[in-house]
Amino acid sequence: MAAPEAAEEKARRPGKKKAAKVVDESELLTVPDGWKEPAFTREDNPRGLLEESSFATLFPKYREAYLKECWPLVQKALSEHYVNATLDLIEGSMTVTTTKKTFDPYAIIRARDLIKLLARSVPFEQAVRILQDDVACDIIKIGSLVRNRESFVKRRGRLLGPKGSTLKALELLTNCYIMVQGNTVSALGPFSGLKEVRKVVLDTMKNIHPIYNIKTLMIKRELSKDPELRTQNWERFLPKFKRKNLKKRKEPKKKNIKKEYTPFPPPQPESQIDKELASGEYFLKESQKKRKRVEEIKAKQADAVKKRQEERNKAFIPPKEKPVVKAKKASTEKKIDIEAIKEKVKNAKKKKLGALPMEEVKLKMAADEKKKKKK
Repeated sequence: MAAPEAAEEKARRPGKKKAAKVVDESELLTVPDGWKEPAFTREDNPRGLLEESSFATLFPKYREAYLKECWPLVQKALSEHYVNATLDLIEGSMTVTTTKKTFDPYAIIRARDLIKLLARSVPFEQAVRILQDDVACDIIKIGSLVRNRESFVKRRGRLLGPKGSTLKALELLTNCYIMVQGNTVSALGPFSGLKEVRKVVLDTMKNIHPIYNIKTLMIKRELSKDPELRTQNWERFLPKFKRKNLKKRKEPKKKNIKKEYTPFPPPQPESQIDKELASGEYFLKESQKKRKRVEEIKAKQADAVKKRQEERNKAFIPPKEKPVVKAKKASTEKKIDIEAIKEKVKNAKKKKLGALPMEEVKLKMAADEKKKKKK
């Protein structure tokens, strides 16, 4: 009993209260600028690994020549981390395994990512960066996201942009290397950039143009430079793009209008006997019913014959003639000079066919007289 009483007395004594430090929550959530995680060295794991780990991946036939050429460089880069690499050209696979000297347990995971990137057409100069601590990779499978092949090729081309301009803009904004090859998109860079790349790629495959996400990334980049806005919500600054459906769905001609719900069931339809009772046909004899049916059939036949005859007679109906358009009277704007025409006619009558004009005849006669006088 003495121990709990002593504790109570100690709690009652007026001691010095420790001054509670007021720490800003934003400082706890953010990483200081220039901070880097310390590198993993042999001192952190002096005894090495207990078991041997290995990973293998297949590569396509068209990558064989390039891998054969750069494989010595791959082996040299992995030997620094004490990881063995083997290339099997017969099987078409690459294998990485740990050794007894390997001290970093995560080195084999980085080596696995390296051979995966090489298989996905990423050049060795970029793929070797995965061995660094602050670099990660993400291989996004886009082949199964779009069913139609034509739509898939069009959207994949949209991700690249004209002459690769969209992809280059995305690389600059995310600080990542992006490689679009076949049914996959390989990205290599910091974790924050990979997250944005995956979002843009998936949105593009969902028929959202990458230019909208690029615009948002540009605004975020400018906002992150301001230390005051860094801790605030950026929703008010980011653009909100509404999706527009250009092709409207064709409305059906017959619209099914839903009737109001009623708890009561619909009225029971009348049976054939009920209809006969209502019309009085039920009480008729069998011969009378037969006669009535024959009369109905004859009436229907007469209507059909009448319609058929009308259709035949249509061919003999003459078409409507177009109204005759009266010819317009010749315009008497130009007045004809009758006297001038009469003079022309008179002159023509005087002239004989092939005869010389009067003046020429007189000249000829005068010349003949002069010749006679000379003689």
